[in-house]
Amino acid sequence: MDIEFLREYVLGKPSVTEGFPFGETVIVYKVNDKIFLLLPLDTQPLQFNVKCDPERAIEWREQYPGAVLPGFHMNKKHWNTVVVDGTLSRKQLLQMVDDSYGLVNKKKR
Repeated sequence: MDIEFLREYVLGKPSVTEGFPFGETVIVYKVNDKIFLLLPLDTQPLQFNVKCDPERAIEWREQYPGAVLPGFHMNKKHWNTVVVDGTLSRKQLLQMVDDSYGLVNKKKR
């Protein structure tokens, strides 16, 4: 997965906005004015932060210790940093994005 694929996937979700509130090196994706994904532009390999259910966040970290880390510069209980290094399948990566979007979107309903 590359950054353009991820960006197009995220922007294809209903009510998603894209912005740069933290500077020009991190794209922030929101739904209903709440952040659900942060995408740094200056990391190699590609990585992103997603919101997670606290129990699920720990499960992902334990199952994939090199690819799923506590959220960088985020609340470690609720956020994971996901490294796109080939460890996780595209399906797993997109599931994390979908879960994050769902967690944030349902809070506003």
